[in-house]
Amino acid sequence: MNLYELLKKHFGFHSFRKGQEEVIRSILSGQHTISVLPTGTGKSLCYQLPGYILNGTVIIVSPLLSLMQDQVEHLKINGEKRVVALNSFLNVNERKKIFRSLSEYRFIYISPEMLTNQLLLQSLKKLKVSLFVVDEAHCISQWGHDFRPDYLRLKEIRTVLGNPVTLALTATATEDVRNDIIQYLNLKNVTQLINSVDRPNISLVIEELSNKMNKINKLLELVKQLKKPGIIYFSSKRTSEEMAILLRKKGIANAAAYHGGMDQEQRILIQQQFLNNQLQVICATSAFGMGINKENIRFVIHFHMPYQIESYLQEIGRAGRDGNKSIAILLYTPGDEFIPLHMFEKELPSDNQIEKYYSLNIKGHHTADLMLSDVQSRFLSYYKGISENNNELILKVKSIRDIRIRYKQEKLKEMLHWIKEHRCRRLGILEYFNEVQSIPLMRCCDICGLNMNDFLSNDREWIENEKMNWQSMLSNLLLRGD
Repeated sequence: MNLYELLKKHFGFHSFRKGQEEVIRSILSGQHTISVLPTGTGKSLCYQLPGYILNGTVIIVSPLLSLMQDQVEHLKINGEKRVVALNSFLNVNERKKIFRSLSEYRFIYISPEMLTNQLLLQSLKKLKVSLFVVDEAHCISQWGHDFRPDYLRLKEIRTVLGNPVTLALTATATEDVRNDIIQYLNLKNVTQLINSVDRPNISLVIEELSNKMNKINKLLELVKQLKKPGIIYFSSKRTSEEMAILLRKKGIANAAAYHGGMDQEQRILIQQQFLNNQLQVICATSAFGMGINKENIRFVIHFHMPYQIESYLQEIGRAGRDGNKSIAILLYTPGDEFIPLHMFEKELPSDNQIEKYYSLNIKGHHTADLMLSDVQSRFLSYYKGISENNNELILKVKSIRDIRIRYKQEKLKEMLHWIKEHRCRRLGILEYFNEVQSIPLMRCCDICGLNMNDFLSNDREWIENEKMNWQSMLSNLLLRGD
């Protein structure tokens, strides 16, 4: 078996990117594997190529609809017909039809919530699962306890499926997060292949502004001047919408907002417009970006700070996937840290909600009047079986909630310390992940020194990129013949 011949045959590549071959050989030798590969280095190839070698079905657990849809479309463009995504886009009849024909698929993409469907699980049990993949596996640790508790059930799913060889993929994972992944997937004898989280072609800048108005003006100035396309991240859905409108009104950029409060069709449309260079700038919440395969993003700006360094790295990693110079700019105003602190309190249930939820459940009453968010509802539902005694249950769930809030507060402190520390930005991130800086960089960060002119645009560049993009799209359509 020649991996390079198969790589050329199925994907048209002559060589592997750094880290890919080691992961693939580990899987083919039957080893459970955790792989940390930087964003944009081709993690999906690490399970797609083995899918053509192993005898059986590859199941890929994917956290976001946009992520799995993007992967499915890319495989189909490459000529793979035996691929399907199981998600809420499917109507009941489509879902039943796929359930009946699961054995016909080589790659099955699925959300962790869908894996709780007992009918689907019974159908999956009949398959020979050659590889079980958890994509964006850091979500097990970061989201599992509250935002997506069904991640914590994946070890049960693995057991039901016969404990197949498992690959956990992520771009950012500290040792603690990797230990969480091993624990929550119940993996034994795991091979860990850890690559540097560093993206040397992304320059890092932090700029402190005295107030919000100065920050808005700085943002407008940056977006006007920087090479595009780019992404601006906000903590607030409303602010993302307002800023997209402002950018368009000022004639600065062809911009659109993207956040979790929009309907799916609208989000997909905006995503596709951005991928096809019809939009220059996306004003987004953290709901945007995971799995977005756009190589030429030149800047990522954070208008609001993420609450943890891992999220920051995930989000800036959307820039510069083509290897060309890009820039990540974080705009900080004193007091910005109170936004995530307030969100921590709001996103998990209050004492009153916890008490009423479990009391109403015991009495058989509906809990709709509690006005729970989706996150709060999932959190309370997941933990309702941890004790038969209601008073004990309430105390335990309050304790779990408090531990999660303290965990997030500590992560926020680490992020704030990195922002305010007056030394090399890159070095601070590498030390956080227990790495050392290998070589000094020309365009490292604002502390080490960089020339902002390297990142400024000229108007013709956008026009030429758009022209090339349409030529590429036309060429692809003609080649596909559909």
